[in-house]
Amino acid sequence: MTSSFPKKFEEVTLSTKPIFQGKIISLQVDTVRLPDGGESTREIVRHPGAVAVLAITPDDRMVVVEQYRKPLEKSQVEIPAGKLDGGEDPLTAAGRELEEETGYTAGSLRHVASFYTSPGFADEILHLYVAEQLVTGEAKPDEDEFLEMEAVTLEEAQQYIREGRISDAKTILAVYAWHLYKLTGKFQ
Repeated sequence: MTSSFPKKFEEVTLSTKPIFQGKIISLQVDTVRLPDGGESTREIVRHPGAVAVLAITPDDRMVVVEQYRKPLEKSQVEIPAGKLDGGEDPLTAAGRELEEETGYTAGSLRHVASFYTSPGFADEILHLYVAEQLVTGEAKPDEDEFLEMEAVTLEEAQQYIREGRISDAKTILAVYAWHLYKLTGKFQ
């Protein structure tokens, strides 16, 4: 996502020190020149980007998966999602992730929004799609992915938010977008 806005308060990178290179993320520490001429450091997580899918069944339910999230030390209910493979088109990735995690394929897959998940320290961009005209199939989760699929009503999703079972930004945004759609016929 590029911006045509002026680079107000731009911080110019003076040096970059790689700290860690993992399978999904990398970490670096940049020394930057601040707008006032001073210097500071920034710890930056690099991520290839991700997709998430708000999948709506023909009987008006949202498809979610429950899985354990180690950083939180608890299970979470989330919409299907996953990282982009190198150079992968987000639309293609959205269809792939939906099918892998739920078995569903979509007759219609539309972009809703793209947003940065935590721009204070990471460059991860997440592309949210809505999937409709779903056709059932067999899920094919990754070998280290253990999840359980469920289809919930809007009211159940809102209750899951209140209970903390849904607490990640992408799924909360998807629930609000779905609610907006039900009220206005538009996702944004």
